[in-house]
Amino acid sequence: MSETLPDFDEQLDTRGLFCPEPIMMLHNKVAELQPGQVVQVIATDPATTRDVPKFCQFLSHELVTQEVVDDEFYYYIRVCD
Repeated sequence: MSETLPDFDEQLDTRGLFCPEPIMMLHNKVAELQPGQVVQVIATDPATTRDVPKFCQFLSHELVTQEVVDDEFYYYIRVCD
């Protein structure tokens, strides 16, 4: 992993879950957060590499960064208004 990953306020672990569950859980999590807060999402479903960026684009949240480590996908999403 990068040495300079962003700080995050909440973590959402969706390892072992498959589409559409990670996105449904992410939708619920961002609803709990305030604008400006960052959620770290950990996933193992390769479909999230397509679904998470589209989720952010569609709902106007900022995908700060994403990384793949072994078979896990890490996303850092800043909640916007």
